[in-house]
Amino acid sequence: MTDAVNRSLIIENERIFATDRATLFRAFSDPRLLEKWWGPHGFTNRVERFDFVNGGTWVIVMTSSSDTDFKNHWTFEEIRQDERIAAFHHGPKHAFGLEIGYHDDAEGTRLTWRMSFEDTEQNREIEKFLSAANEQNFDRLEAVLTSVATTFRSPR
Repeated sequence: MTDAVNRSLIIENERIFATDRATLFRAFSDPRLLEKWWGPHGFTNRVERFDFVNGGTWVIVMTSSSDTDFKNHWTFEEIRQDERIAAFHHGPKHAFGLEIGYHDDAEGTRLTWRMSFEDTEQNREIEKFLSAANEQNFDRLEAVLTSVATTFRSPR
């Protein structure tokens, strides 16, 4: 991992999306789509840099509903097309690793989301908030996937 952090606090979420792995992967690998769903409810996003390669840099500015900007810095550690994304979040707060997995499921694709933090009192306090925020991420992602499916659906 990029930063030497004892990441023993784990937050895991998963959801099955009614789409194929390639479409779900594209929702992350296309920064225009990523801007539409990243983060919990109430946030808008602006991707400033997106080098979607192993070792690449990702900078996203998340703006809260109160117009506060949070500039987030990431490094992509490993990218496997339609299978896995591993990244490290450097800040502004809470350094952590994120592993996203894409798995075939009878109903579509099961997305696994695993965040690993240093086990500190502060990180334990935000654990429940982050688990709920991840579910909001998934809600927003589902809405974008529905929108993309509608946009690309061929007329009959």
